[in-house]
Amino acid sequence: MKLSVIVPAFNEEKLLAASLDHVRRGMEVFAGRGWSCELIVCDNNSTDRTPDIARAAGATVVFEPVNQISRARNTGAAASSGDWLLFIDADSSPSPALFADVLAAIESSGCVGGGATVAMPSGRADVRMWAALWNAFSRVTSWAAGSFLFCDARVFREIRGFSERLYAAEELDLSRRLKRRGRFVILSRHPLVTSDRKARLYSWREHALFFGKFLLLGARVLRRREECSIWYDGRR
Repeated sequence: MKLSVIVPAFNEEKLLAASLDHVRRGMEVFAGRGWSCELIVCDNNSTDRTPDIARAAGATVVFEPVNQISRARNTGAAASSGDWLLFIDADSSPSPALFADVLAAIESSGCVGGGATVAMPSGRADVRMWAALWNAFSRVTSWAAGSFLFCDARVFREIRGFSERLYAAEELDLSRRLKRRGRFVILSRHPLVTSDRKARLYSWREHALFFGKFLLLGARVLRRREECSIWYDGRR
């Protein structure tokens, strides 16, 4: 069996090296069980040292010129050869224990995929509250955060991967479609440590403006890059 870890990255020179170090240590868990592993970083048209840092970490680097998260993930997946795919965001630090939980889910539960709850290294009460609310929602709905999502590669390709009509929430759409094909699990024993930078770099007014538009216009907002600036304006 083979695991392909895919990391989409746009101007991630500040956090990428540390993230890939965590990924490498996690991949050793799979290697210890006889799996082969590959690490693929999709450079999503970066203007900084992102691809150089990825190569220095031993990753295979592929290029996606259209700055869109779903396209970057799909381009990385297209270059992969694993039986299972694991998508991890470049600002996240998965632990070996979380990788062990993924391996156990794959080997014992008959699932088609899954995700993990999240933890953010912030002392802010509002960030902790948001993470707790998301984790509860994720476990109830069995929808995965895009920062950590794994799935059977065959099923991923059968359902044509992430929707390239969406500029945000593409991971929720994929979770929904994967659930139609089999069991989809949310792992919670060892949450994914991920950056709280959106809370630090964007005001509550900016977040509220996006969600207000979403409530008013629905999924149409997710199909417009200019409406999803929180994901695309390049603040790092």
